[in-house]
Formats: sequence, C-alpha cells, structure tokens
Amino acid sequence: MRAAIYARYSSDLQSESSIDDQVRLCRRRAERNGVTVVEVFTDYAISGGALNSRPGMLSLMDAAKRGAFDVVISEALDRLSRDQEDIAAIYKRLTHVGVGIVTVSEGEINELHIGLKGTMNALFLKDLAIKTHRGLEGRVRQGKSGGGLAYGYDVVKAFDDNGEPLRGERRINESEAAIVQRIFTEFSAGHSPRAIAKSLNQEGFPGPRGRPWRDTTIRGHHTRRTGILRNDLYVGSLVWNKQRYVKDPMTGKRLARPNPEDQWIVEAVPDLRILDDELWNRVQQRLVAIRTSPSVSKAREARFWEHRRARHLFTGLMVCAECGSSMIAVGKDYMACDHARNQGTCSHKRGVKRDRIEEAVLETLKTKLMQPEHVEEFTRAFHAEINRVEKQRNTQQKNIVVEVEKITRQLDGLYDAIADGLRTQGLKAKLEDLEQRKKDLGDRLSTEPPPAPILHPNLAGLYRRKIEALHASLNHPDSRTEAAEIIRGLVERIKMRNFQGGFEIELVGEIVNMIDAAQPVPHNATSAAREADSIKHYASSVKVVAGVGFEPTTFRL
Repeated sequence: MRAAIYARYSSDLQSESSIDDQVRLCRRRAERNGVTVVEVFTDYAISGGALNSRPGMLSLMDAAKRGAFDVVISEALDRLSRDQEDIAAIYKRLTHVGVGIVTVSEGEINELHIGLKGTMNALFLKDLAIKTHRGLEGRVRQGKSGGGLAYGYDVVKAFDDNGEPLRGERRINESEAAIVQRIFTEFSAGHSPRAIAKSLNQEGFPGPRGRPWRDTTIRGHHTRRTGILRNDLYVGSLVWNKQRYVKDPMTGKRLARPNPEDQWIVEAVPDLRILDDELWNRVQQRLVAIRTSPSVSKAREARFWEHRRARHLFTGLMVCAECGSSMIAVGKDYMACDHARNQGTCSHKRGVKRDRIEEAVLETLKTKLMQPEHVEEFTRAFHAEINRVEKQRNTQQKNIVVEVEKITRQLDGLYDAIADGLRTQGLKAKLEDLEQRKKDLGDRLSTEPPPAPILHPNLAGLYRRKIEALHASLNHPDSRTEAAEIIRGLVERIKMRNFQGGFEIELVGEIVNMIDAAQPVPHNATSAAREADSIKHYASSVKVVAGVGFEPTTFRL
C-alpha cells in the first residue's frame, strides 16, 4: 500500500520544526503497518481554516485524483483542517477516488470522526479567538499595544522580575517621529499625500516596514481610521478594536470589517504623543473638507467600485518592465507606471496611449504568436505527455489488479477459517479492512479515465482565424464584452519599458488558453468543459521552449 504524508503548522501556534516532528510520527506509523510512503505534502505557517490558500493540500488532492497513493497519513485530523466544511470536503473527495485517511491520534478516519472532530475543531477556533481577544483587550486597558507597530515607534524589549518578557511596550522613534511631524505639517499647508510620498521617496526616507511611501499610506481610509494622517496614537490616544477580521469561506482570506465606535477601546498614552493638538486638528479639518467636497461626495454617491469591471481590453494585465508595478490609467487615454507616478521610485515616467497598446497587442496576438513550426513542436510534446500519462495509468491499473487478486486470496483464507469455527475480534476487524480495501480498489478499476484530447492538425490556422473573428467582434456592442473576455484570457501579462524615445512591449501569452481557443468547439457544453479541463491538465505539464511562436514575444511602438 502506498501512502502520502500531510503535515501543517500555523505560525501563531507552532514552530517550523513542528513539520519535521509530524512527518517523523507519520513515517513511524507507516512503517509499523507495512505501508510505503511515496510522497510528503506540507504547508508552512498556514492556518487550518484556509483550504484554498494551502498549496500543499491542493497538491495532495490533485495527486490523489491521479491515483498516486492509497492512503493519507497525518498526525491528527486538525492538521488536515479545523474548518467543518473543509474537512468534510477533503474526506468526501478522497473517499471518492478511493483514498483513505489515517491519523496517528485517531486511527482510521470515518464519517463519525468527521462529524465530531470537525465540530470540536470549529469550537476550538472560536474559543481561541475569544480568549485571544480578551487577553489583548486587557493589555490595551493597561495602555500597552494590542498588536502591530505603528510608524514612529519602536518595540521596547524588557523583562519582569521573573524574567518573563513584558509585551506591548512601545517608545517613540525620534527619526520617524520627525517624518510624522513633517507629513502633518506639509499636509496642513496644502500639499497632497501623493506629493508628500514622492518627496519622501526621492529623499530616501523609507516608509512603514521599510517599504516606499504611497499616497494611501499617508491618507489612509476614513471609515477604518487607517493611515498616517488618521492615527490617534500621534496625539497620545490609543484606539483599539476599530475593526474585526472575518474569513472569506471561499478563499480563506481575512477581510477587515469596521466595528461601531461604541465598541472601540480608547486609552490615554501621553508618553507616546508626537504631535500637538493644534496641528492634529488642522489636519483633521482638512481631511473632512476634502471628504465633503462636491467632487468627492459625487464620486462616493456613485459607488462606482461596486459595479465596475475592466472597461478597457487589457486593464490589469500591463506591468512596468523596469520595476514590476502595474501600469495604471492616467487621465482619460494614457497608461503609466504606478510607482513612477505615485511613489517617484521608478524612472519609467513616460505615458503611452492606451489605444496604441491595444491595437499593437491585438496585431501581435494575431500574427506573431502560435507560429506553425512552434505549434508543431508543442503538439509533439503534448502527445508525448499523453503517452507518458497513459503508460503510468496502465502500470497503476496492473498493480491494482495484482493487489485485488492478493486480497481475494487472503479473504478466501479468512472465510475458510470462519467456516472452521474460528471467531476472534481481530479476525473480524481484519476481514472488514480487507473487504473495504477490495471495494475501494474495485471502484478505482471501474472508474473510466477522461478521454485524452486530440489537437486539431491545423491548430495555428484555426487560432489565427479565431483571433480575427474576435477582433472583429470587438466593434459590435452585442458581442464586445464576451470577445474581450476571451482575448484577455489569451494574455498572461504585457511588460512595457522605454526604448529609444518610444516603447518596447513584451507580450507573454497564456499557452493553455491559446490552445483551447484554437480547438474546434464540441457539440455540447459538457463535452466542451471536459475537453477544456483535459487540455489544461496535459498542456500545463508540457515544457515548451520560450520563443516567438508561443511566449514571450517583443515588439516596439
């Protein structure tokens, strides 16, 4: 029997060495049971409640689907996940492909474990959050930090009489405090956050956590009371619990939600005051004046951020080749480097008209990518990958047949022993294990693998005609949105740099989508989706030498 080990530690609860400890325990369990460990999957410093953000777990699920192992071994069920929905999904998906779960703590996992342990783990997370919040509130009530380090302060490393660290102590960082004073003074004098950020970056002053200054770092967010200009700590007032964090059940990411003001905890900390009240009040008055100005009020009432989508063809795909930041809209028609414009940290200061970029990229997609000789090279590699996978699958199927025959002989022996009157608890357990294993293997044998996709022999020609049709569809209101989404999917990124008074653009195509777009469309939606998934699976495994036929290709404006 082949096993995969899964180990995980969360940064807030365990050390990195915990991974090695977990793997060692799991290997010991495997050796005791005569199981061969073929793969080890790990997730470092990742919460047990965030399945979609755990690359190790996602890789394990993909490998299980391919039949790479027969059982998953973990230290405990909560290493797989503490989230009720996620642990049930993991169990269901692994069971579907005939893979069992065994943990060092609980043994072989079944539906009862999933229900009870899943509930217990969810309650553990909730109880931990409550206790952590209560402990932090007690610290804040004493005028100490509840977490994080604001710009302008240093952590004080001190110990009590028992040698225990005193947590939450802060003191003013004089050099950073001078920058805070400067920011407030310049803003009150009429300078914009963007202009202040640029000047600080150009003079070489690092921002919070050593990063470049941005206008948003200075301005912050009105509702959440974030940003340098809104930090009450600078006038000796520690405000805590302004927001709470909730976890998105789909992505596992933490999202900030503002708390009502009556839930805020406010404590006076005069030793941490950097600014006088007069300067602070002038700045707050200007922030209110800007927020209530007619232009800002009109934009806020429109709530454009709730329903906006990519208005232009390649929005979000263009990046600066000099510094790697996004190219952003400047005015109505131009694109420019975000860091050059908002931070002053990049030399790529020139803008370029958006429509020139779009036309050049469309022409390049049509004429320079998917050249016939490179498509032919890809097709050979693609079919070689299919043959490799088929050979591997056939070997696995043969191994399963051999194991089924072995289990059948073992079961026949046990049946004979029972017929002769042998009755023991161990015999019953062994019989049940073998029968379940035989059933799981039978299910895997009866599962038909998805058919391998067949690439059209004239892939390059079909691709070119498809791009021409999509290009034409961009001019028709009824088809523009759909055509634009398909074209955007063909582009991974567009890198732009200055070149001899003009621009040099490097276009990187999304090879899997390019191949899929060129294929003839199957008769029904189900077949289309199945073929698209199959192409993605095989094409993503094929290594193609980068060149003008696929990716990347460079041209100039």
